[in-house]
Order: sequence, then C-alpha cells, then structure tokens
Amino acid sequence: MTDGPVWLEDGAPFVWRPYQAMLGGAPPLAVARTEGVRLVLDDGRALIDGIASWWTACHGYNHPHIVSAIQAQAARMPHVMFGGLAHEGAYRLAARLARMLPGELNHVFFADSGSVAVEIAMKMAVQYWLNRGVSGRSLFLSFRGGYHGDTLATMSVCDPDEGMHWLFRGVFPDQVLADLPLNDANEAMLDAILTDRGPRIAAILVEPLIQGAGGMIFHDAGVLKRLRRLADKHDVLLIFDEIFTGFGRTGTLFAMETAGIEPDIVTLSKALTGGTLPLSCAVANERVFSAFLSADPSKALMHGPTFMANPLACAAANASLDLFETGDWQGDVARIERGLRLGLEPCRTLSGVVDVRVRGATGVVAFETSVDVQGLTHQFAVRGCWIRPMRKVVYLTPPLVIVDEDLALLTGVLAQTLGQGR
Repeated sequence: MTDGPVWLEDGAPFVWRPYQAMLGGAPPLAVARTEGVRLVLDDGRALIDGIASWWTACHGYNHPHIVSAIQAQAARMPHVMFGGLAHEGAYRLAARLARMLPGELNHVFFADSGSVAVEIAMKMAVQYWLNRGVSGRSLFLSFRGGYHGDTLATMSVCDPDEGMHWLFRGVFPDQVLADLPLNDANEAMLDAILTDRGPRIAAILVEPLIQGAGGMIFHDAGVLKRLRRLADKHDVLLIFDEIFTGFGRTGTLFAMETAGIEPDIVTLSKALTGGTLPLSCAVANERVFSAFLSADPSKALMHGPTFMANPLACAAANASLDLFETGDWQGDVARIERGLRLGLEPCRTLSGVVDVRVRGATGVVAFETSVDVQGLTHQFAVRGCWIRPMRKVVYLTPPLVIVDEDLALLTGVLAQTLGQGR
C-alpha cells in the first residue's frame, strides 16, 4: 500500500522505481504540478527544489518563454525522424551551440539522454581512429570518482568503486582507470600510463571541474590543462562530459572555459532544454569530424536514436538558450555561490563532516561515511525542501533563478537537519 492519491496506489505495483530496493522503504512523493522553483505535491505541500530535478531545471519550472515555444512547436510538428529529413529547430540549435562553444567544437550529433551522448562520443572516438586506418585503439582512460551514465558502455568508464555499478564488473570491458592529475606527481603517473597503454587508448574522458554523481568531487582548471597537454603529447582524443557542468552551473557557460582550453568532443544534456524535455548531443571539433568526411559509407557514423533532434525538445532548447543570451545568469550564479558559502558554512563543524565545498551554483556537504538517504530526504521534505543526498554527500544544485530567501531556507533546513543527526 502507498500513502498518497489513488493513482499512486493503483500504479505502484507496476512501476519499477530507479535507484531503490523494490521491497520496503517509503513511497515516492506524489507531485501534482510545478511552480517556479517549487514542487507542489498532491497533498498541497510545496517543496523548494534544491537539486533542480537532477540539475536540469536551470530556469526554474514552467518558464513562460520555454512553455510557449513548446506549445507552438507541438501545434506545428511534435516529431519527425531525423534520418533523411531536417527541421529548422535542430539546425538552428546546432548552429547556436557551435557559436557558443569555444574553438572548433562545431559538429553537433543529437541524441536523447546524457548516457547515450557519452556512448556516441565514445563511438566517435573509436571510429575516428579506424577511419584513419589505425586499429587497436578501443580503450578509454577515465578517472576515479567519475560518473558518465548507467548504460553498459558508460558504466565501463565510471569509477567501479563509486557504488552504482560494482555488480557489473566483468560484464563490460575493462578500461583504464587513473587518478586525476591534481598535481605534478599525478601528472607524471598519468604520463607513464599513457606511455605504456597510449597506443590502445582512443580517448581520455573526464567531467570538467566537478565530478557529479560520483560524489560531487571538485578539481581546478589546472587539471584540464594537464589533460589537454597529455592528450596532445600521446596523440589521444580528449572528451569532456559536461552533462552536469554545462549551461552555467560552475559560473561559466561551459566548465571548460575556466581553463581556456577545448576538448576534441564535448557531451551536453540535462539543462540543455531547461529541464523540460529529453535532449542531448555530442559535439566534435574539426579534427574528429574530418575523419568522417568521406563518400565511403563504411566511414559514416552508423548511429541514429529514434528521437534524436526531436522538434519539441529542440524548441525547448532554443528557448532555453534565448534565456541564457538575454538573462543575468552569471550574476545569479555568483549570488547563489555567496549564499551557499554562507549558508553551508555551519555544517563544517558537524560530526562526521569531512568537507564543505562550493563552486558556482553547487554546494556540497561531504561525510566520512554514507548518510541515510531515505531518512534525510524525508526529513528535508517535512521541512519544506526537496533535497536528495547520495551516498556520502548532501548537496544543493538549485535552479539558477532561485531568490535569496528561498536559498537561505534551503541551506538553513539542510544545516538544521544535519545538525540533528543523520
């Protein structure tokens, strides 16, 4: 039995929930509608969303400009296949992304989820070498603390010890796992790995500045510069997974801008549509794309998700980019960063806390051991906030439009609840 509306009770036996055991535990909260930065529950309570629906709702919910664009597109053309057909929204969006991204990241391949975008980037990297007549480069170098998705290929490049995918060891191919080059010593070790295994590695894959679902682990721009230097030295491709960090979360539109460098491929999703519809892409530079410029069908990228470049999603994404182009999102991120630093600082002295860290519109309280995710989520909700911890961290990634009063309420509830035990 569930504790909620009739539809929740009737449907519960048939819905397979993500990231939770199927027996025991509290039922999910029933959401009736969304308003601004709030989730309005079926029972009438309104929760401030402290994690922007897994970091997607950057402009808040129900933004009129995005809603209007989706409605207009739905009336005109909700979907057409992208194989052999084209539509204005996708072509406009690709051109805009190419102009926004630094350097030669100009070639946009659309998909419908972040995991799929990473798989496409991996497929691009392997085929890049094959199209150039180089065989044997099928491995990827990724990093401890990293997370790149839940599909089979992306699981292979996640940290196997980060908690989600350890059951699948041996199912997918072993990749090359290393520590991030945080300093000269780490860079030297990574250099040695690439010297030894470089001829088998297709690409280096990293989340720039913040490793997200692997534990909200921060690193500085120097890491990205070291990776670009090593990739060039050993002639391997460099892929940035900006699915979490892209679109303002770290203080620049894309995290890579902090380092002043560009990867060979970047993946984008989540906030791309302002958290309204599924859409993702892998964007390649001229170097990678040039390997596919051929009339030979065997050199084509044989990939095409059914809903790639969905017109509704492209309309939402174009509207979201309008808001980034016209709004003061940089001022909002700076304001949120100040509020997070101030509001989370009291957590530093709590029992079991090993770190409190803030970057842009992301604030993290890290514990030495795992927290009670279900119990804390319930306590936060009782106090009017939607905050969902993961493993050893309790974090906030609020919508970029959140006002100071709501942000203070989020940080206050978080600090108060943690102070009462976890």
